Amino acid sequence: MTEPAERLGELLRTAGLTVAVAESCTGGLLGSRITEVPGSSDYFLGGVIVYSNEAKEKLLQISPRLLKEVGAVSTAVAVAMAEGVRQLLGADIGVGITGIAGPTGAAPGKPVGLVYVALSAADGRWCDRHLYQGDRAGNRKRSVEAALRMVCRYIEEGKE
Repeated sequence: MTEPAERLGELLRTAGLTVAVAESCTGGLLGSRITEVPGSSDYFLGGVIVYSNEAKEKLLQISPRLLKEVGAVSTAVAVAMAEGVRQLLGADIGVGITGIAGPTGAAPGKPVGLVYVALSAADGRWCDRHLYQGDRAGNRKRSVEAALRMVCRYIEEGKE
């Protein structure tokens, strides 16, 4: 069976599409997984690790007001991250991941393991909410897998 990152590469290359990523709780793991595939420079434009709210504001132009109103771990911010990196790097598809990997960081209504994975493309924006029960490493790994699957689904189905 083809690994998700390899499948993503095949789909992006066949469709002639490019992707860029904005990562918070995964800390660069998604970009790392994508670039493990030989030839990924054909479709992967790059990524940004925006762990702090200040980095989200400066690099992705996310409104401080939005971050204050809904918090960094939210659908709106995940979508803004995906859109921001897509525009920043000129990609066809932008992916944003934000969440609470754990073991600390939980807040009221935002437990450890809560992750939002968003996709931005010219034809729309989508976001999936996940709640993982694993440890930090497991939550980060599952978040990356979810992002890879989301982009594959988008390309295969033309929508989310």
